[in-house]
Amino acid sequence: STEEKEQTNTQAQQKDAKQKSSKTLVVQDMQSAIELVEKGVSTKNAKFILRALRLFSSLRTRLDSNTLIHIVNHCFPQKHPLTPFLLTWLAEQNVMSDEGSFSSTNELEILPQSANLPEVECFLHLLVFVHLIDTKRYNAEPCGSALIKRIQLFNRRMLDPISAKCWFYYSLLFELSNKISSIREQLLGAYRTACLHHNEAGQGMLINLILRNYIKSNQFDLADKFVSKTHFPETASNYQHARYYYYIGKLKSVQLDYTESYSNLVQAMRKAPQAGARAFVCEATKLLCVVQLLMGEIPERTIFFQKGIVAALKPYYHLTQAVRSGDLSVFAAQMEANRAQFEKDKTYTLIVRVRQNVIKTALRKISVSYSSISLQDVCTKLQLDDVLDVEYVVAKAIADGVIDATINHEEGSIRSNENTDIYSTQEPQAAFHKRIQFCVKVRNEAVKAMRYPENAHKTDGETPEQRRERLADEAELAKELAEEDEDFY
Repeated sequence: STEEKEQTNTQAQQKDAKQKSSKTLVVQDMQSAIELVEKGVSTKNAKFILRALRLFSSLRTRLDSNTLIHIVNHCFPQKHPLTPFLLTWLAEQNVMSDEGSFSSTNELEILPQSANLPEVECFLHLLVFVHLIDTKRYNAEPCGSALIKRIQLFNRRMLDPISAKCWFYYSLLFELSNKISSIREQLLGAYRTACLHHNEAGQGMLINLILRNYIKSNQFDLADKFVSKTHFPETASNYQHARYYYYIGKLKSVQLDYTESYSNLVQAMRKAPQAGARAFVCEATKLLCVVQLLMGEIPERTIFFQKGIVAALKPYYHLTQAVRSGDLSVFAAQMEANRAQFEKDKTYTLIVRVRQNVIKTALRKISVSYSSISLQDVCTKLQLDDVLDVEYVVAKAIADGVIDATINHEEGSIRSNENTDIYSTQEPQAAFHKRIQFCVKVRNEAVKAMRYPENAHKTDGETPEQRRERLADEAELAKELAEEDEDFY
């Protein structure tokens, strides 16, 4: 029993040591983030602010209420008006347990003594607000409102990336509380202010939040008017571009502009992170699959077997197989079997339209298989009710170029014309032109995205120390980017 007690004490000591080391690492990362914000303000270089925000994603998952209480007490002055306000919210969340508490204040001495910059103050306030959201405190609207009012008092360029992040989480809180429509006027007002202040980071974020607000409320006409009167900033990050292209693709799909929708969704997939944001990639892939089916195309098999989203795409894979077969009964069975999932994804209304493409696929197969066939037999194969309906459907398919045939109304039959050589038509040229356009667009976007160091032509070349420092910064940035994207979608 003595050995068991010693072993239990040893395990407890190891656990305490591990907790203390983890808390020390959190404080060190917090110090790095605050130093990056201060360096960005002093040098007027927004890249340091963006690096601090990249640390934000890893910090939010490791902070608890006790740690935040100690950080707020240490970083904010005693007489600062935000100190009691933030502590009140954290105290309600605090479970009053010893877990995560600091044994002494020595671990906090490396942090700055006060949040004397608006950027640092808003960064810490945002950290507390996001912690409340992560712990499902959806009644934290006053805390978010205080943060938004605070950032609206300033017109500082280094505060722009932080304010954009604040608006994102403020809108997220209202969405999680099922009150997303009530924030729309605030978002529109903030967008007007961002335009007047030339806040491009805020403009990109707010355009996406407003579009999401309209789409979540099914206000597609208002979303289309908003898009027609706004210009998305080219300097916005790839993440914001990916969101923007996704929302435009969703909007165009509802408006029956499937070609434009497909183009935007492909751009969204290209702009999305390659190693993260699985939820976003999954949603974009689902919509892209449905749009391709509406265009009369069959999605490639590989898109249904992407790592991490195979199970989520299974209903869409079976739906694609039904469309490929051209069997209306199989298509109807798949629609009914997965209806709950399609309605949850908000793609059911689009999938209902795919029925016409299933009929076209079936007609194409019949046209290839039979040189001549009666309308009654076509009606039986398509499982339609009336021969007149079949005649109308066939006539429309001929007019749209789906099949090359003629209708003999006297005999009530369809006669397929001889297959022509596709290379004697303009179809290969159109397909080739489409691919060239896509490649040129990718090349132009890559050129626009290139960045060059300032005054590079005036320097004689970097010293070995500068090169080592640059490589270390690049390695650190790559590590931070790999840990980002948890809340991309």
